[in-house]
Amino acid sequence: MVTLLKFPVDEREVEFSAIRAQGAGGQNVNKVSSAIHLRFDIAASSLPDVIKERLLALSDSRITQEGVFVLKAQQHRTQEMNRADAMARLQEVIDGVSAPPKPRRATKPTYGSKQRRLAGKSQRSEIKASRGKGGDSD
Repeated sequence: MVTLLKFPVDEREVEFSAIRAQGAGGQNVNKVSSAIHLRFDIAASSLPDVIKERLLALSDSRITQEGVFVLKAQQHRTQEMNRADAMARLQEVIDGVSAPPKPRRATKPTYGSKQRRLAGKSQRSEIKASRGKGGDSD
């Protein structure tokens, strides 16, 4: 059983900025910046080195070449809820890489699968061999 270690993110290491959310919003949409833009510098964080390496190795489009995790949260109508949502999503990504990857075990094909593969090959070989050789055609 794999136990997940929790590495909580310190909010002082996260940079938040309020931006205008996309989509419909009525008369208030042009006045209120309710979406949150989260920036988290992975290399400068207090996370363990192993977690940092796994985060930087992710092929996630939200991680920039400089190693900054950028996230936009605009699901909710208030800044506070979007901020909490962004932090939860960041924590979710970190929790996802905190579990060590399962080691791959090399396997061998079973005896039966080898026999089925060889039987299929010989059957195909017979079909091809039975095709006309071209004989005497004068």
